[in-house]
Amino acid sequence: MLRILQLILYLLLSANLFAQMPFLELKKKAEAYDVALNKLRKKNHNHRELPAIDFFLFGMGNRKKMIYKNGSLIDALNGNTLFQWTINKELIIPSEYTVYIKTKEEKEVIIFENEKGVFLKEGKKQQALAQSNLNLPEFKGNSFAPVLKVLHHEILINIINGKPVPNFFVYQKPWYRDATLMAMVLKKTNNLRLIKDWIMGIRDPFDRNNHGISEADNPGQVLFLISLVGNAQHTVVKTVLDSLQQFIKHSNEGAYIEGKTDYALHPVFQTKWIKYGLNSLHIADSFNIPKVYDSYSSLFWWHYKEAHVEGKRFDEGSGIDYPYLVWAEDHFFNEHKGYVGDRSYPLSWEANASDANYPGMKIVDERYVSLKLSPPHTWHAAEMFLLLIEQNH
Repeated sequence: MLRILQLILYLLLSANLFAQMPFLELKKKAEAYDVALNKLRKKNHNHRELPAIDFFLFGMGNRKKMIYKNGSLIDALNGNTLFQWTINKELIIPSEYTVYIKTKEEKEVIIFENEKGVFLKEGKKQQALAQSNLNLPEFKGNSFAPVLKVLHHEILINIINGKPVPNFFVYQKPWYRDATLMAMVLKKTNNLRLIKDWIMGIRDPFDRNNHGISEADNPGQVLFLISLVGNAQHTVVKTVLDSLQQFIKHSNEGAYIEGKTDYALHPVFQTKWIKYGLNSLHIADSFNIPKVYDSYSSLFWWHYKEAHVEGKRFDEGSGIDYPYLVWAEDHFFNEHKGYVGDRSYPLSWEANASDANYPGMKIVDERYVSLKLSPPHTWHAAEMFLLLIEQNH
């Protein structure tokens, strides 16, 4: 009789443990993510306090965009509530693209996203909320692997209808500058096909996003983007080459490019971009990078590093509002000044940008609107990703 009671007790305990397994496993993953994130915060001493807003975005790539917050799953484009639960326990695990809920009725709900789609599991019932194929690497062997997974997510979440945008809540159009960094990440993770049609459809050498200005770095960025999925025979290439005439300047060292980028002259940055774009498509390059100080020179960290004149660096204000500037500078100088937020998600942001439509953030939380803050942001996420995947320590 005693043995039977012991067996019954064992079975009951085992059943209870089994019921807790998803939560326990996810909690372990959340803890591993916190360890990696805290390691990054110790490495980079500059931190930014962000609003205490708990939410998570679902719908990477061209999938349906959804927001989870406060027990509700919401359509991120129109604000309609898709599902709602009364919460007893909640756990958001950004690195697993998962939200775990235990309702007040003791029902277990798991919303998760993987390479196949977005899924909702309630008890034993599971349904697909969005489906398409993605590559979602684990980044095994990298000490920042969980952080890289979240940064990758923050880039993929901002691909909408095949277009790579900085933040789909506040920007309707892609920016070529941001898109090039996104594309570098997508190439590394074998996801370039997600934006291939958009790239192949480019016909204008300029995105004209800064108050309609034809920015001089754009032509080089377009050529580079074309090189990732096409070749020099693409229709826009001739248009790009023709557009350069308005920017060509001459010095004793030879021809270079100079025009407006972010409302200022950045000849070193702009000439680096056109050289890189031309060389990416194997087109003859006759430009010489001018030997002058340019604050944007350090943003171009992957090539022509020797063509740089030292001068004033980006200040604290730039790092707080436009953190991608300092992260890029870190990559150039091998430093660790890039700002890291104090929240587990999102990891990237931009603030006080002149052309961002911040009321678009209201669907997530009105506090973002008043602060003129738009997390996540793809240029920031991409700069962090590309530096951390390279450093791996």
